Amino acid sequence: MTDRSGLQPHQPPTEPAAPRRALWLLTLLVVLGHWLLLTTITSDAAVAPALQPLSPAKLVFNTRQIEVPPVQAIKAIHVAQAAPVRPPPVFIQQPTPSPQPEALVEPAIAPVVQAKAASAPAPEAAPALSPAEPEPPLPEVPADSPLATVDNSAPEPSVNLAIPGSVQLKYKMTGLSGGLNYHASGVMTWLQDGSRYEARMVISAFLIGSRAMESRGEITADGLAPTLFADKGRNPRTAKFQADKGTINFSANTTEAPWKRGAQDRVTVFFQLASLLAGQPNGFPPGSKIPIYTVGPRAADTWTFTAGDEEVLNLPMGTVSAVKLTRDSQRESDQRIEAWFAPSLDFWPVRITITQPGGDYIDQQLSSSGPP
Repeated sequence: MTDRSGLQPHQPPTEPAAPRRALWLLTLLVVLGHWLLLTTITSDAAVAPALQPLSPAKLVFNTRQIEVPPVQAIKAIHVAQAAPVRPPPVFIQQPTPSPQPEALVEPAIAPVVQAKAASAPAPEAAPALSPAEPEPPLPEVPADSPLATVDNSAPEPSVNLAIPGSVQLKYKMTGLSGGLNYHASGVMTWLQDGSRYEARMVISAFLIGSRAMESRGEITADGLAPTLFADKGRNPRTAKFQADKGTINFSANTTEAPWKRGAQDRVTVFFQLASLLAGQPNGFPPGSKIPIYTVGPRAADTWTFTAGDEEVLNLPMGTVSAVKLTRDSQRESDQRIEAWFAPSLDFWPVRITITQPGGDYIDQQLSSSGPP
């Protein structure tokens, strides 16, 4: 009886021979093809085409265009998203001096009188001539007179100015009224595009309400040129600047005032001062006088500011160094105005105090700034 459970010797499985024969046949065909190709090409023809450049006309390219924004544009987008950038100041530069005409009229901006000449009384400003009236005979003018020979029909900048760019300034305000202390907040919105400007100052106090003053006009060779000033208090009043007629008209039915080149209102006067200081950083040493024809809601008057030393102020926004200007009082009824302008902040008015003859006052100090 045969034992079928016995172990049988292991034999490896036999691989099919067909695939191996196919591989050898394919290899033989490839070798044969290369041999036939080499025998049909001459030695010169094998080298020359590789060294000759292909004709561009025979080249065909399939391309895909991927537009990538310029680097500068990308940077501008990131900057705009991070923090809005204020427009740069507008610079108005005095032209090269040229021979002046003989006609004597009122200057665009009253010249600066240095401290040494402060003891001499300044002559009264001549009223503006109406366009319809003939020009009077020319008087003899002393050599030290502040009148300048400027042609009013073709104004040119009499001084260098740098008008601040658009910005919104916020102030914390304290004051005294009728023996009572109070607190308020103020927001100044200043907009300019190089040719026109708009300004709005709003003061708000708890249980008292708000009051707004607005001004709009043009930017000229003389700096800011208001066309309309509005005081929107309990009794709204406006002043309309009519340069073509040479007059300033008031809605309060008061007597019209003469229009003068360089005239400002009670909002723009501080930005005109800032423009003068920024345009001539070293042009107003302590003791210098800066007269500016200033228009209110009922009348116009010349405000003369005296330049002081640079002071360090501790404001709600932080510590800042600022140049102080003080309005000189000519009458007992005049307000005393002190204003500080910071060179490091485009000469913005960072602090303004207004004191009434009776002792009431308001003190506004810059707390923050940002885009309008």
